[in-house]
Amino acid sequence: MIKTLTLAISLCLALFGSAALAEGASAAAAPLRLVVLGDSLSAGYNLGPGEGFTDQLQKALVAKGHDVAVVNAGVSGDTAAAGLARLDWSVGPDAQAVIVELGANDMLRGFDPDQPRQALDAILTRLGERKLPVLLAGMRAAPNLGPDYAKRFDALYPDLAASHGAMLYPFFLDGVVADQELLLADGMHPNAAGVAVIVEKILPAVEELVAQAKR
Repeated sequence: MIKTLTLAISLCLALFGSAALAEGASAAAAPLRLVVLGDSLSAGYNLGPGEGFTDQLQKALVAKGHDVAVVNAGVSGDTAAAGLARLDWSVGPDAQAVIVELGANDMLRGFDPDQPRQALDAILTRLGERKLPVLLAGMRAAPNLGPDYAKRFDALYPDLAASHGAMLYPFFLDGVVADQELLLADGMHPNAAGVAVIVEKILPAVEELVAQAKR
């Protein structure tokens, strides 16, 4: 009887250990979840399947050997405050790294730069509390808004990245803005070719973000 009970206990322990190992292996095999919290620029506005920023970024990361699932949490028209309002459900508990691409709509609407600054500050604070590595994608003010506005708006991204210890990609539309061949007919949003340029330029920073998330 004692031998039978001992055998049963040993079998249960072995089964429990195997299940735990299997669960651990499954977790290790899961791709890293990178969430892109943004507006229409990263959401893939008026682009087809596979043409948007998150799709092209994931393809580029996989080509570089990274096992990453890039999650599109972009909403067209969102201001920084709107991104903050949906932060908890857009960047779920399974997120392991975040790209924050917000503020363009605040600028286009002529909002006082303090508004996106405060909202982005709150976003970075809350992501920091969750110990999530962040890449802040910057934006620049349109020339027609004047030098004073541009000085205040453009400065908010490096200021916030520095104060929160976040990575900074200075200008999301670098290499694309004002190039009509890389923009949709509206002259503001990147077309598929424009997105490819953005991805090529931002990729090294995203790879560093992924590396931080794995540490």
